[in-house]
Amino acid sequence: MGRVRTVLVCSGCGQQLARWAGRCPGCGAWGTIREAPLGGDSSGAAIETLAHDGEVERRVGTGLPGLDRVLGGGLVPASVVLLAGEPGIGKSTLLLQLLANLAAAGLPCLLASGEESREQVAARARRLGIPGEAVSFVPGRELGTVLHAARAARPFLLAVDSIQTLRDPDAPQVPGGVAQVRSCADALVGLAKELGIAVVLTGHVTKDGDLAGPRTLEHAVDVVLSFDGDPRSGLRVLGGGKNRFGAEGEVAWFEMTVSGLVEMDPAALLVPGDGEPGAATALPRAGRRALALEVQALVAPTEGAPRRQVTGLDARRFQLVAAVLERAGLRLGRSDLFGAASGGVRVEDPACDLAVAAALASAATGIPAPPGTAFVGEVGLTGLVRPAPAMASRLAAARAAGVRTVYAAEGAVVDEGVRVVPVRHVREALTWAGAGTIGPPT
Repeated sequence: MGRVRTVLVCSGCGQQLARWAGRCPGCGAWGTIREAPLGGDSSGAAIETLAHDGEVERRVGTGLPGLDRVLGGGLVPASVVLLAGEPGIGKSTLLLQLLANLAAAGLPCLLASGEESREQVAARARRLGIPGEAVSFVPGRELGTVLHAARAARPFLLAVDSIQTLRDPDAPQVPGGVAQVRSCADALVGLAKELGIAVVLTGHVTKDGDLAGPRTLEHAVDVVLSFDGDPRSGLRVLGGGKNRFGAEGEVAWFEMTVSGLVEMDPAALLVPGDGEPGAATALPRAGRRALALEVQALVAPTEGAPRRQVTGLDARRFQLVAAVLERAGLRLGRSDLFGAASGGVRVEDPACDLAVAAALASAATGIPAPPGTAFVGEVGLTGLVRPAPAMASRLAAARAAGVRTVYAAEGAVVDEGVRVVPVRHVREALTWAGAGTIGPPT
């Protein structure tokens, strides 16, 4: 008889250890390290090939074109989607509108809510104009209740709001803990794969922007979506992270209104203006799309320690660009510098560096950027402008926004409707800011 091989495993979070310890390094629980058999019983495992009959993967439209695009073309049956965002950002509203659209298309849906009662969800449905009978409801506090209801109803989509409020009686920790979240997620993933039910889970994020609970939850699901935005502006951005069924990095924009979330085209809202000092047009990429966006800057002299503050921009790159301009001859060291992206959009594309430099130069000199002009390029520490990828889509977005001239790095593609001005150094893109103002350092 062969020797049974074992491994040390924490019964709380499932982490494996090389040697025994009194306290688990993963979840911090005491006395939870136990021996467990290595592997499982594979006597009944079937070995198959990856041969297929050429059948196209089924996609189901959600009724929200932006959501479909972020998902990679629609919702895939038997997939598990994690929708993560801050509390109150609108995850439950988006979930309810998704369920209503699918139910209206004749697909049965089940909502399991552990955060709100049936009366609260029904009240939100009335505010959104959703018929109360369109979506089935089950309390979402007990894992067993949710699994039993899903097996009985066999819906096309099971929505769980949220995974942090679901409780597995077999897990030792309180709801929201590492063991609870992992156990509940594993059970729901197993349900989706066994019965072919699409599952959407909502999850809260921490102040640092990370998903509350174990990071392994993101590895267990098929798709991870982030939902964030500026609550003051009503703008919401749905971004795609991990996606086993489509491209990562896709983005959709929504506006929160009294009647719910309304999808919007950012090109209609973020058309840049001309004629004001301290503003320049950038052409950032969001997923596979590009848009024209106004970047703003304010330069204010100060007697104390200068401040650097940004909204919607990368603070480190903003300070880097300011330092490069100081080295290039623009005196900014004794001034407070403020930067912002219009419309409440968060910009993280390094290709916006040149537009930030133009906005700072315009604010410092009081000379507006040339009308109908955009700036694209990453600014290096030496001031050299590096080319940006996907210039064809950026120039197309510029042409749609009425931009006639684009300052870009040397070697950029040519667009018939846009004049491209090649620049090598940041100084060459800022000659309009005043003769002698931007020049070699003395």
